[in-house]
Amino acid sequence: MFASQGWSGFAAIILSAFIADPTNIFAPAGTPARSIFSLSMLVLSITAAIFLIVAGILAYVLVRYRARASDGQGEQEPPQIYGSNQIELSWTVIPILIVVMLFLATTRVIYTTEHAQRPANALDVTVVGHQFWWEYRYPQLGVVTANELHVPVSDHAHPLPSYLTMSSADTDHSFWVPRLAGKMDLIPNKVNTMWIDPETKGLYLGQCAQYCGVQHAKMLIRVYADTPQEFTVWVEHQRQPAVDDPTVAVGRDVFMHNACISCHTIRGTVATGRFGPDLTHVGGRETIASGSVPNTPANLREFIDDPANFKPGALMPPMHLDSHDLDAVTAYLTTLK
Repeated sequence: MFASQGWSGFAAIILSAFIADPTNIFAPAGTPARSIFSLSMLVLSITAAIFLIVAGILAYVLVRYRARASDGQGEQEPPQIYGSNQIELSWTVIPILIVVMLFLATTRVIYTTEHAQRPANALDVTVVGHQFWWEYRYPQLGVVTANELHVPVSDHAHPLPSYLTMSSADTDHSFWVPRLAGKMDLIPNKVNTMWIDPETKGLYLGQCAQYCGVQHAKMLIRVYADTPQEFTVWVEHQRQPAVDDPTVAVGRDVFMHNACISCHTIRGTVATGRFGPDLTHVGGRETIASGSVPNTPANLREFIDDPANFKPGALMPPMHLDSHDLDAVTAYLTTLK
């Protein structure tokens, strides 16, 4: 009894953890992901049925025609039958019908996803893939951020999808948030478009799904689905320039007099670099290094000192600041919320 309850409890824990996984493809939270899930279940059902039928026939044959002691030794094989029009016709026609059905089902999902009617109030987001981080631009709203994508929740009564216009600044990338939609490649000199409509508030995790270099595995995606009210507040906050806090003036001066301004933008200052992420509100982000580590002062300080500590091969060079300047810059960036 104890062992049975123990295994049942263990199975329940594993199942609950699997269902709660923020990258679980079996828990779709958007229209495109739900269409893909339904298609996947159809394919899985058909292939499972084929497997069971073939395995069942094979097991029957192995048991029914196994060697027996009463068969004797040295006797000739039973009569061999060659050719059966009925069997050959069935194993030709049935697979063709299955393939055609799967082709039509897949085509339907692709068509309904790619050609869905776009509401007039849809949100536009420009997504640019970099080695090894994500840039998000909201052209309608005048907002630029990095690595943490915020979109409003959509519901069936009032659809509010977010359309992502995608391209790459360097090599091939692929945007994939399993619970929201399928994969979409980001290719240099080409623009691709996809849309998402998260139905519940929360954090959805994803991953660059196209090998793009040594830090491909740490090019993570974080999508925050906010209520419309929370999204409006977030947009208004992101529109504001950086806070000029006099208590961190030393750190601001260190930042503005080093190579930092060549790569990063902090709105409201002379820093207008475009090569690296926009840092105007970096202190308000939950993670740094494209979602690799939590955004704490200690982690931020270590990343500024030598980004390779967290992301070997990162294009940002080590700054080689002394301890005083490093502490000052860290304090300054922490205030940018």
